[in-house]
Amino acid sequence: MDSTQAAPYRQQLLAQQAALLAQLADQRGGTIGRAEAAADHFGQTEDPRAQIATERELAFALDERETAHLAAVEAALARMEAGTYGECTDCGTSITAARLHATPEAARCVHCQEKAEQHRRAA
Repeated sequence: MDSTQAAPYRQQLLAQQAALLAQLADQRGGTIGRAEAAADHFGQTEDPRAQIATERELAFALDERETAHLAAVEAALARMEAGTYGECTDCGTSITAARLHATPEAARCVHCQEKAEQHRRAA
């Protein structure tokens, strides 16, 4: 895919990247680390321990999900720079425009993605 064809996807990816970075900064309390933000947020002694533990697990899960999504977006931008954006990283075929429109950070074609998900579920 040439740079002209990739331009709309690049804009989507950059917008996603900015939104994810803002969400992560908000969840982490700005520039402090995840552990410090959790200690500040969950250090209220009047809350029951089970509630604190559940909230902490949820916050960490959301952080991990958004961090993984950010990594996928940045990998797609790197593939764009390398000139391999739009090619399946597993089989090398072109990823359909509809898939890229729906998920611009997609690294695999639908067939290879399904195989990867089946393998992950089996493991």
